[in-house]
Amino acid sequence: MTSISPPPFSQEQALRSAQRTFQAEINALADLQAQLGQNFYQALQQILNCKGRLVITGIGKSGHIARKIAATFASTGTPAFFMHAAEALHGDLGMITPQDVIIAISYSGAAAELLTILSATKRLGCPFIAITGHQQSELAQNADIHLDVHVQHEACPLNLAPTSSTTATLVLGDALAVACLEAKGFTKEDFARSHPGGALGRQLLTYVGDIMRQGDALPIVEAGTLIPEALAEMSAKGMGMTIVINPKRQPIGIFTDGDLRRFIMRCGDIRYRPVEEGMTPHPKTIPASELAIKAANHMDQLRLNQLLVVDTNGLLLGALHMHDLLAAKVI
Repeated sequence: MTSISPPPFSQEQALRSAQRTFQAEINALADLQAQLGQNFYQALQQILNCKGRLVITGIGKSGHIARKIAATFASTGTPAFFMHAAEALHGDLGMITPQDVIIAISYSGAAAELLTILSATKRLGCPFIAITGHQQSELAQNADIHLDVHVQHEACPLNLAPTSSTTATLVLGDALAVACLEAKGFTKEDFARSHPGGALGRQLLTYVGDIMRQGDALPIVEAGTLIPEALAEMSAKGMGMTIVINPKRQPIGIFTDGDLRRFIMRCGDIRYRPVEEGMTPHPKTIPASELAIKAANHMDQLRLNQLLVVDTNGLLLGALHMHDLLAAKVI
């Protein structure tokens, strides 16, 4: 069987095609932006007043968009989940409670599955928001609130594949989610709580006390300890320093690799000298309750590799090395 190769498609043609797609979708978004009004605000109020969850449903390409919108709401402070319209008719409707708000997405407004969901949830008394491209569609006419995402032309040159319309729907969903975020006073700390595995979550949810070295992992010597013993403690604990404490367990200094070199250059044979003669006094400290990212910034500004952790009475609790921050992926 002979295969027919497609006609040549030059770089110039490819770029012209891409530009047409961009422009078609930009035009669709501009039209949608211009028609935002009371219905958008009513939908926002329904979502803000929701006592249950926001349930977003759709099928086909609209289902993919619905899933992403649900994820955006959930990550920005509005409890939400995606319900596949086909699965809803085979048991998943049981997830819906009278306290929930439904958003159904169908560009045609005629998807049979969504019309069935509309009927079922009406009996529960759930507010029903429809996002369609046809104001006269059955879904639009029977919803409590209708949001129109009609586009003049899909970016697809055949005007068939959902392109401009799905982009418009996605942006409308983002607009609702962001408006909810702002109305609720959602903060980056709130965002971090729902993203504990992400970089922002680690920065805003990881405290010094969570990652500091403590107990037997700490290199500690008392004032009066001779240099060889201090060096043995440094080598055993692998922090590049040892902490010098007084009898009350308050840190009075640290003795680092740099201090060792400077002490030798100054005094020569230091084997019988006490560690406090070569230590750096008044070490920098931080409370265990401080965010680890702030400790990292502090260490960076002061060009430190280590930072001591103390309680409100100045008693030693632990120590933090730059490597600990890297291992915890705070930086």
